Amino acid sequence: MFIQTESTPNPATLKFLPGQAVMPSGTADFPTSEAASNSPLALRIFAVDGVTALFFGPDFITVTKEEAIDWNHIKPAILGAVMEHFQSGDPVMQGEGLAAAGHAEHSGEDADIVNQIKELLDTRVRPAVAQDGGDITFHGFDKGVVYLHMQGACAGCPSSTITLKMGIENLLRHYIPEVTEVRPVAA
Repeated sequence: MFIQTESTPNPATLKFLPGQAVMPSGTADFPTSEAASNSPLALRIFAVDGVTALFFGPDFITVTKEEAIDWNHIKPAILGAVMEHFQSGDPVMQGEGLAAAGHAEHSGEDADIVNQIKELLDTRVRPAVAQDGGDITFHGFDKGVVYLHMQGACAGCPSSTITLKMGIENLLRHYIPEVTEVRPVAA
């Protein structure tokens, strides 16, 4: 098994590509090791000292480390944990909640606007941020403000504020006049 790695715009995050499906559908976000109880793969990776967060995409694993730890010291152990998992035959996820659908539900008078927001996120934003090892999902819409949840490499990335304001906010405001601002939400 050959596992490739790619850097991301977030220096504390690295994208691992095992060359096979990680999540058959949806994504999984593990902002802490406590959130990993239903994932044998996440538990193996969190066992590596210095790993602080994980995100699973369709064909990649995004690993976030402590700032004080160098990638050269932690990367071999992470590669070993990923390889060991895929060779074990264990599932990536177990039990309920196998994969997150992504966007939060929203109904009411703004339902049409929210559907437009989700469509733009799914077609224009999410594929681009997945290339960088992250995901951005809809969290809410209130009085013109769109609330988005940033995951994987996007969470805590130094350039995420610029991505939100200059990229996503401008895109949504261009296509949906009712949108006035975009704000991030904490996990």
